[in-house]
Parts: sequence; C-alpha cells; structure tokens
Amino acid sequence: MQKFCIQPGSLSLEILAAAFEGPIEIQLESQCWENVKRSHQAVLDLLASGDSIYGLNTGFGLLAHQQIPAADLAQLQLNLVRSHCAGVGDLLEDSVVRLVMLLKLASLARGYSGVRPAVIESLVACFNAGVLPCIPSQGSVGASGDLAPLAHMSLALIGEGSVRLQGVAMPAKEALDRLGIPPLVLGPKEGLALINGTQVSTSLALAGFFDCQKVFSAAVVAGAMSVDAAKGSDTPFDERIHEIRNHRAQQDCARAYRELLRDSQIRQSHRDCSRVQDPYSLRCQPQVMGACLDSIRHAGRVLVDEANAVSDNPLVFFEEGAILSGGNFHAQPVAMVADMLANAIAEIGSLSERRIALLIDRHLSELPSFLTNDGGLNSGFMIPQVTAAALTSENKHLASSVSVDSLPTSANQEDHVSMATYAARRLGPMNENAAKIIAIELLAACQGIEFRLPLKTSPKLTSVYQQLREVVPFYEQDRPFHDDISWVSQNMVCDRRIGSLVGQELWCPT
Repeated sequence: MQKFCIQPGSLSLEILAAAFEGPIEIQLESQCWENVKRSHQAVLDLLASGDSIYGLNTGFGLLAHQQIPAADLAQLQLNLVRSHCAGVGDLLEDSVVRLVMLLKLASLARGYSGVRPAVIESLVACFNAGVLPCIPSQGSVGASGDLAPLAHMSLALIGEGSVRLQGVAMPAKEALDRLGIPPLVLGPKEGLALINGTQVSTSLALAGFFDCQKVFSAAVVAGAMSVDAAKGSDTPFDERIHEIRNHRAQQDCARAYRELLRDSQIRQSHRDCSRVQDPYSLRCQPQVMGACLDSIRHAGRVLVDEANAVSDNPLVFFEEGAILSGGNFHAQPVAMVADMLANAIAEIGSLSERRIALLIDRHLSELPSFLTNDGGLNSGFMIPQVTAAALTSENKHLASSVSVDSLPTSANQEDHVSMATYAARRLGPMNENAAKIIAIELLAACQGIEFRLPLKTSPKLTSVYQQLREVVPFYEQDRPFHDDISWVSQNMVCDRRIGSLVGQELWCPT
C-alpha cells in the first residue's frame, strides 16, 4: 500500500489519483496540528464570551436566530448530524468515499474550522483502516455544502449508521469496535464543520476527471487506428498546421497522432493516392480532441484548487480571534467544470461514433460493408454502430448544463445553489457510455486493419491490435458482440492499457 505524508493545502493530483485508484495510507505533517489547536481554542474563547455565534451556540440556516443554552451544545451538534442524514439513492463507490474522507480531513487540518485534533485523528484512523461510511449518492444541491452526504459520513464517525470494511457492509459501531477506534463525541461546531463543505461534489468531479483522462487517451488511440483502417491521410496532423493556430492542446494532440501513426505500412501504400481530403471525423481530430483536452486540463486545475480548499462555514481566523460567516461552501466552481467535463466526454464519444459509421460505410472507407465478408448473410458491425449511436445520444442529453440550474432551499435562506453534486455525479455514467463507444471503435478499427493485410499499421498501433486479438478474434462470421465490447471497454479503455501510448505529457504539459 502506498503511503503519503499530507501537507494540508497541498494535495496533488498524484495523491488524489492514488486514493481514487485504491486504498492508501496517510499521515499529516506535524506542523499542521498547532494551527488546529489554536483554532479550536479560539472557538472555546468565543463561546466563553457569551456572544451569539452562528454554528456554535445558535440554530442553523433559517433557525440561526435561535440561541442554544450551553448545556445543549453537544446535543446540538449530534442533532445536526442525525437530522441531515436524509440522503437517498445508490451508495457512493468506495473510490469516491476515500476521496471524500481525504478531502474532508485535509480541509479540517488547515486550521480554519475550529475542531479538536481528535476529529481529524478519527478521520485519519478510519481512512487508514479502510472504514468507509455508506454514503447515499443523492440529496445534495451543492450549497450549503454537501450537507446530506457528508452527514452520512459523519454519522459513521460517531458510531452510528453503516460502513463498508474490506468490502463488507456492517454497522459503524461494530467496525469501530473491531478496530479499536473510539466513536467520536462531537464538541462545539464540530458537527457543522464535518457536514459543511464541497468534498462530495469535488470527489465526484475528480472521479469523473480521472475516468475522463482514460477515455480521452483511449479515444486518441482508437482514432489513429481508424485513420489507418480507412486509409486516411496523416497530413492533417502535420505540426506546421497546428503551430499557426496557437492552441497548445491542439498541438499536443496532433503530436500524439503523428507518433501513433509513425512508420505505418498502410499509410505508405497510399501516400500518392488521388484522395484529397478525409471526412472531418478523421481530419479534424486534433482540433476537436484538442478542445476537449483544454477543458479537461482546466477542470483538473480547478479541482485541485477545490480539493485543497477550506469550504465549511463559519470559518475561524484564530490570529484575529474572529469567526466569519461566508459562502465557501457554494460549489459553483465544481459545477461549472463538471459541465465542461460533460461536454468533453460527450464530444469524445460523438467523434468516435462518427468514425465507426465511417468505417462500416464502404463508400467512405473502401472496406467491405459493415466490415464483414458475405454481407447479407452476415450483418457484421451494423448493430454495434447502432449501439454507439444510442450511447452517443444518451451522453448528449446528459451533457445538458447543470450549473445554470438552481432551486431555493431552507425556506429561501439558501436561495441560490450550485447543483454541483449531480453535475459531477452524472460524469460517471457518461464516461461508461463513452468507454463502450470507444471499445466498439477499437473493435471496428482492428477489423478494418485486418482487411488491409498483408500491409501493417504502425508499430504502436500494431501492439494495440495484438492485445485486442489475444482475446477477441477476427469476426469471420456473425457472433454476439456484447462480451467483446465489455471486455475491451473494461480492460483496454478503462485501465490505461492502451491510453498510456499517447504519453503522460498530455496531462503534464511543460
């Protein structure tokens, strides 16, 4: 298991990706604890003053004018967590829950939330032991924070609700007892600090971002294979064309296509042919995929910023002895980049589907109709293209903007919300759809390349062809496609097996 020393406020994409991919072990840098202690002491000092302070000795939301007696402050925080456990729907995946816990503990450890060190230590202990709260996926509007899902996370810390431990669901108290982790007893402001924040929206968006990287890279490889299968030209990838348009991501994509197609025998065989221009789905790949890559890169930068943010409310500035109420819990930045990612995913799949349609059309590809011998007797890739069209259309609808939506909550106290949680959550199904579309294209492109034998594609693309053919044989006659699409989607698109061919520099540009 990988181990990381976390400096709050400095989480990197590397650490976030590691937590998303599987269990990791973390510890916090020792310097952070002094700020945490001073922040908590500031809370105690402000409570001792007798002033009404939101979140410490008042009700919440529209009930903020109700002052709570000192004897009831612990019950106030407990009631807050319990009452906000109103989530519904399927449970969040373990990979997302790990991110939620990591982001929450890193935010609290920056020392602006006023919680005791024990709260953060409890989160760290559960995270490292693999105690993953069962968190329903629906019920947050992304302001005032991800209240309902974070309440379900917090419920597990106090020994209530359910968790998964090593994949087995059980009562939270049973898991904590088994591991010797004492249930947390909440102090002033601690329930509010735990349930307020954008950690669920951000974690779902990060999951969409990481999966989108895999889908994007595999789509570039599939697109290059389709160029060769259709005897397309590599001229549109010439660096001179892209240098004069100024878009860095477009230039990087064109370079990736050039490298993937380098030394292709198929390309050499028709370099002096009479065809002047290819259809846009082949020719304009650097332009379209470059625009998608720009959006993905921007989303990554915003999400890293948000992963390192302090987004609960109110915030404790211990040096001034002040508690300030604001709106850092509003997840509009997450919602807007989730929309950007959704558009990118939809476009990646849309372009891939058009290349599938091109390959099965003998007038465009000069390959056998539907990529099959004995057409008529065999239907070949006719219906896989229909499946790709269905998934493409579904993604187009899912890509509709969510960040412009808002529905007032809490008796109009929270009168503008971000809907970031749904904006990010729909990225998962969209990536799954796109991965299946690209899997169909890979199957079709390999079939087309086989029809070009004895000419071979480039060495890099030959390695992809060979990996696929180790499991999926040539379609000599009709057979079910379902298992082949599933295998290629899971084992070639979604695990970076072929996406690594485009190079890590796409995600770490100099």
